[in-house]
Amino acid sequence: MALEIERKFLVKDDFKQHAYAHEDIVQGYLSSVPERTVRIRIKGDKAYITIKGAGDESGMSRYEWEKEIPGEEARELIKLCEPGIIDKVRYYIRNGIRKFEVDEFHGENEGLIMAEIELGDKEEEFDRPDWLGTEVTGDSRYYNSSLVKYPYREWTNE
Repeated sequence: MALEIERKFLVKDDFKQHAYAHEDIVQGYLSSVPERTVRIRIKGDKAYITIKGAGDESGMSRYEWEKEIPGEEARELIKLCEPGIIDKVRYYIRNGIRKFEVDEFHGENEGLIMAEIELGDKEEEFDRPDWLGTEVTGDSRYYNSSLVKYPYREWTNE
């Protein structure tokens, strides 16, 4: 298993002009318990099953295992997922040797735009573009596995 180290941020300004690519993503969860999430994702013309372990105290790192699977199998597995589907467009923006993945959510999470950057270690420094907003790393409300159960529209309208 690989250790994933990432930080998440809200997006406050226009970012699309900086993107070099984008793709549609649909995903669901076979298991969304925090200790082990099992996700099915269809991303463009590829599909994946991903298992993630519990996050550390900071919410910045956790174990992740991912395997590409046939699209037909992913579409069948999506039917078995827990209620709620994540529908988003992911934009890719270069940032030095790293890249930001900026997700613009649709459906029940419409209005949420979130950026994440994967790092080599927890202390790694990176440039923060002007469009990068408040950091939400470790705030479980912003985990995709939480957004399927308690969508952004519901908690921003309270």
